[in-house]
Amino acid sequence: MLHYQIEFDDYRQHLIHVTARFLANPTQVLWLPTWIPGSYLIREFSKHIEAVKAYDEAGRQLKISKFEKNKWRLFNTDYELITVEYDVYAYDLSVRGAYVDQTRLYVNPSCACLGLEGQEHTPIEVEVFLPEELKHFQLATGLAAKSLVKGRYTLKADNYAQLIDSPFELAAQTRFSFEAHGIAHEFVLSGKHTMNAARMQQDLEKICATQIGLFGSAPFANYTFMTMASGNSYGGLEHPNSTSLITPREDLPKADESAEPGQDYQRFLGLCSHEYFHSWLVKFIRPENFVNYDLNRESYTSLLWIFEGFTSYYDDLMLLRSGVISQESYLKLLTEHIGRYLQNPGRFIQSVAESSFDAWIKFYRQDENSNNAGTSYYNKGALVALCLDLGLRLRGSSLDALMRKLYENAQNGIQVHEQTIFELCQELTGQSWIEQITHLINTTDELPLDQLFPEFGVSYQLKNDKSLPFGLKLADKPEGVVVQQARRDGVAAQAGLSANDVIIAIDGLKASEKLLAQYAKQQGTFTVLAFRRDELMQFEVQGGETGLTTVELKVEDQAKVEIWLKA
Repeated sequence: MLHYQIEFDDYRQHLIHVTARFLANPTQVLWLPTWIPGSYLIREFSKHIEAVKAYDEAGRQLKISKFEKNKWRLFNTDYELITVEYDVYAYDLSVRGAYVDQTRLYVNPSCACLGLEGQEHTPIEVEVFLPEELKHFQLATGLAAKSLVKGRYTLKADNYAQLIDSPFELAAQTRFSFEAHGIAHEFVLSGKHTMNAARMQQDLEKICATQIGLFGSAPFANYTFMTMASGNSYGGLEHPNSTSLITPREDLPKADESAEPGQDYQRFLGLCSHEYFHSWLVKFIRPENFVNYDLNRESYTSLLWIFEGFTSYYDDLMLLRSGVISQESYLKLLTEHIGRYLQNPGRFIQSVAESSFDAWIKFYRQDENSNNAGTSYYNKGALVALCLDLGLRLRGSSLDALMRKLYENAQNGIQVHEQTIFELCQELTGQSWIEQITHLINTTDELPLDQLFPEFGVSYQLKNDKSLPFGLKLADKPEGVVVQQARRDGVAAQAGLSANDVIIAIDGLKASEKLLAQYAKQQGTFTVLAFRRDELMQFEVQGGETGLTTVELKVEDQAKVEIWLKA
């Protein structure tokens, strides 16, 4: 058994001390993942590993040397039982790394526990030791865990893959438990908050039960929601039987939360729903090349439009089907989804399949040009899922039926390849879907939403939205109005204004977001003064532009709407 000992005595310096003990191969290589499953960016976790040392059974120091960015070679021809020690810098307040201070000890083992090359299937035991002053902290994790002594925990993993996909947190926590379809669930919350726990439990139980009901069973025996309340951070990452969430505390349910959840609380429920759905779609149903992750380098797939897109379609739909939000709220959320798609000029540049493949270099590296040059496999993928669902329902089936087929296949060891969705759509309807699906995922043509919605009793009306004056995303700052993004098709970009320019005046008046919005609605040509770096520049910008395109959805036939929205 591979044994790790994790200590937090230097938590004030944000350091974790790790000791690994194992029986080594004659020339043993130790390695650390460069990325974490579910988040497709090379994160170079090894940059936080410090002072790696190795010892034999007698305590004599052995030679260990780094020969790649994330790999160390141990020369131990004459020795078997080896101890390796090192420190890990842990100050990443996200769901993907490690973070330790006096309020919270959070570890993703993927960035802290060196693996043994050739021994990845070895059973693993992790002993966690808390300093005296933090022994009141509670543990949350998806791993099997026990504590026989206060402040000391033992975690077990079947292998290295399970270990690195199972984060754990120690903190002062608010907790509650519930069952959904007989499966034990636990919700754990750290950080300062005033959450209405009873309301949170009521709504989350409904959402979990609805999702298990969709698939008919769950690929886990228990489940843990690990949540940290923060000022404004937001995000989530899925794991086989747990999820890590970080949320603004304002998004948690309030003591006087209305029967219909407020906008902030809806956002958090959608995050919970999204990550929970990933337990099926990503953690159990996978692209073929994700069955065994290669965590030393990028693992490419053009199928994230399925795994993130379908999940993004179902996350809000599950809120509706569970009865947690109303149809009106659901259609509002869907309208916002469609609006983001329509206001993304990059949808004419990049297909959703290309967006999936380029996740490693684009999606997690957003810049001022991202909206002009690319599309989101989350956003457009969700609308592709909507189109498939409506198309399948017109032919007597549904995306629900397709999801259950994917789950059944995965239970039989069959995972998802490039033609899987084509094949399942044909199996469910008896018709070829090559042309329709190719159009949705491999072209930059508009999605056929205007044709599909009326078939289900919903009118689809395009409107103008003038929320971006002159095609600019702006922010008032002390130095002036900073251009955060400039749409290529906007009049300001065509006049020469660019991201990071600081607008100081328009038509001889001191610039502000409000004033620029007023001028954007007027006819005429206006002189704009702006600094680019330290140089003052002048631009002639045309007013009176039509603005962005958004959509309005109206229910015309409730009976037809229910044919679409029902399970």
